[in-house]
Amino acid sequence: MTNWSKFDKEFDTKGLQEEIKEAAENDRGGYEDVPDGDYEVSVEKLELKESRKGDPMLSVWFNILDGKFTNSKIFMNQVLTKGFQIHNANELLRSLGTDLDIKFDSFAQYAELIDDVFEQIDADGLEYLLDYGTNKKGYNTFKIKEVYSD
Repeated sequence: MTNWSKFDKEFDTKGLQEEIKEAAENDRGGYEDVPDGDYEVSVEKLELKESRKGDPMLSVWFNILDGKFTNSKIFMNQVLTKGFQIHNANELLRSLGTDLDIKFDSFAQYAELIDDVFEQIDADGLEYLLDYGTNKKGYNTFKIKEVYSD
């Protein structure tokens, strides 16, 4: 049986109670999910970070620029512990329209590369046509169909 009281010591329960109250007042749960489709997006955030389990993960926040879901976010989180996962991340990074050489040598090098990609996207004012979908296994898919520049 789990000793749930250990979490009471680990988390700020009073703070959580305030957050619950604030969420109820602001109806934060009322956001409509973004359905599969093509969206004109910008990249709001692009980083290598740790997943909840402590694994390296590519995190991308796409901001929808047009249509019914303007200013909604599409989140891509790709854990990078296997070769095919890094390959998928490389393919996405290559599709973002920078002139950088996208390759993985080490996680330290990859983190710097991802930062460089984000800096170039920002400097060049790049935006994208994103095909956001779901594969047969129920996982989200992300494919850049077009790159737009200033």
